[in-house]
Amino acid sequence: MPRPFWSGQIQISLVSFGIQLFPAVEARSEIRFHQLSRKTGERIHHQKVAGDPADGDVIEKDDIVKGYEYRKGEYITIEPSEIEHLRIPSRHTLVVSQFVALDDLNPELFEKPYFVVPDGENQTEPFTVIRKALQSTQKAAIGKIAFGGREHLVAIAATPEAKDNTAAGRGMMAYTLRYAEELRDPAEYFSEIKKTTVDADQLSLAKELIQRKASKFAPEKFHDEYESALRELVEAKVNHAPLPKEKAAPRSGKVINLMDALRKSVKSGPLDEEAPARRRSIKKTAKAASKKGPILVKPTSKSVRSRKIA
Repeated sequence: MPRPFWSGQIQISLVSFGIQLFPAVEARSEIRFHQLSRKTGERIHHQKVAGDPADGDVIEKDDIVKGYEYRKGEYITIEPSEIEHLRIPSRHTLVVSQFVALDDLNPELFEKPYFVVPDGENQTEPFTVIRKALQSTQKAAIGKIAFGGREHLVAIAATPEAKDNTAAGRGMMAYTLRYAEELRDPAEYFSEIKKTTVDADQLSLAKELIQRKASKFAPEKFHDEYESALRELVEAKVNHAPLPKEKAAPRSGKVINLMDALRKSVKSGPLDEEAPARRRSIKKTAKAASKKGPILVKPTSKSVRSRKIA
């Protein structure tokens, strides 16, 4: 097993036990680029310099410290050891401040997922009791832990449908959450959207379209096509083959009626298991639907700087 990203105690009132966090995601991209000189083809290297970037002194990594500009041009330095010894209890202990329903955690709050495991065999019993309690109540434990240069708000939960007889069902998940002040006000972006009266027939057809294309989410079916196209480009250049060309997107300036577009989409969409009965009820709606409606157009730092050296 890899080294844990964070380890410490989780404390719920008088109950306390050790846990370890492991990142639940990893970067899969295998294409890595370096910076090269267009003229010579040689790789670009970076050096840290103090003062004028043209002729400043090169600074070694060990001689660089963090600095806070408390007044224009004036800094105080902060040593790594001083940061390491900050008096933050959450560096070692996650104190659960409350439990919340899983449905109360809005998607925009979530940042990164982590696997949560007991820190040793003797921590398994309290870990399992809390996991099963969270699972049965469909709650998440909320607390804070400090790592990576900041204190993170964290939610710990158990997958509701996971079974004990599966490896995935015996662990828990932790999610770092964004603080409320980090979220932008949606009204700033949505306030300009005009209020529109929705036609009942159009809404019925739109619902039918959604139901026809509804299926259980299978994330393994989705892949990074950009990565694949990038690899194809690299392989073509390595082998001196013709470069792959981008396929032209279908362009159409044809003006269509929204109701007609919905009808055609419903007719061509894949049918789910419950659709036949709904389709019979929708036929009457489609036949009686007016051709009126909206018209759509198919879319056609100043003291230490980095110097690049070729």
